[in-house]
Amino acid sequence: MSYNKALAEKQWRAWKEAEENKLRKLGVDEDTIQRLHTYDWEEFNRERRYQDWLHKGKPGIDPLYPEADIEIPVRDGESLLDNIESPELFSILKDVDKKTLEILLMKICGYSSMEISRKTDLTVNAIDLRIHKLKKKIKNFLCSGKI
Repeated sequence: MSYNKALAEKQWRAWKEAEENKLRKLGVDEDTIQRLHTYDWEEFNRERRYQDWLHKGKPGIDPLYPEADIEIPVRDGESLLDNIESPELFSILKDVDKKTLEILLMKICGYSSMEISRKTDLTVNAIDLRIHKLKKKIKNFLCSGKI
């Protein structure tokens, strides 16, 4: 499973806020709380860099288009998953095949089905069918009341 940076940071911030509230209730001065915050943030970033390094060695999706075409920080399916904050959406997309994730990323970047078809050697109907099935999967999940 890939490392979800956005989710990890969200969880860290919630944990840190709760910890700082407890420290304030115990009468710890703000300077000490700030020094602890800075130290913990550095430790969190060290762990994040390690997780990035750890997951970079795993095979990912090679972009089917030049990097210059993208203006967002997401470059492949793995980094797309890393930037999803919603645990529910992440749980749906982590099981999607690599080609569909690549198609989704290109759709997010504004490519038309015809352009994606040329880059992936799939038919326009195949592209649209994959997107349709993914939308249906997300819709079924949302309507099932699991959120």
